[in-house]
Amino acid sequence: MAKGPEAFRTISEAAEEVGVAPHVLRFWETRFSVIRPMKRAGGRRFYRPQDIALLRTLRVLLHDQGRSIKDVQRLSRSEGVQGLAALATASVSAPRLGSVSPDPAAPPAVSPPDRPDGAGRRRLAATRDDLLAIKRRLDALLSG
Repeated sequence: MAKGPEAFRTISEAAEEVGVAPHVLRFWETRFSVIRPMKRAGGRRFYRPQDIALLRTLRVLLHDQGRSIKDVQRLSRSEGVQGLAALATASVSAPRLGSVSPDPAAPPAVSPPDRPDGAGRRRLAATRDDLLAIKRRLDALLSG
């Protein structure tokens, strides 16, 4: 009998759904604080549906996109779980530069973004300066 979509999964079931070995899930738990499966007496892990979704996101970022653990840890801290999911979802429609496409004769799905022209650079620099000024004011307010 198959489990329902909202049922908790054991580590072996979760690993099968995500497409990695169970020891990989245990390793990821040591590296990513956002992975917190429910643990029963004796340390047996049970993964909720949202845990499975997060694990799939990590697999896409680490295995499919080839990002480093440090990079994904940094992204997790800065972007949060939703930001990680957005990055993983974006990779489905737009592969990272340097990734190998399944059919070498096929053109890339998305062309690389154009570099900003002179006016675009000036707007970016002005926005950066505004953000830095806001940060300085916030720092002053928080320290004083």
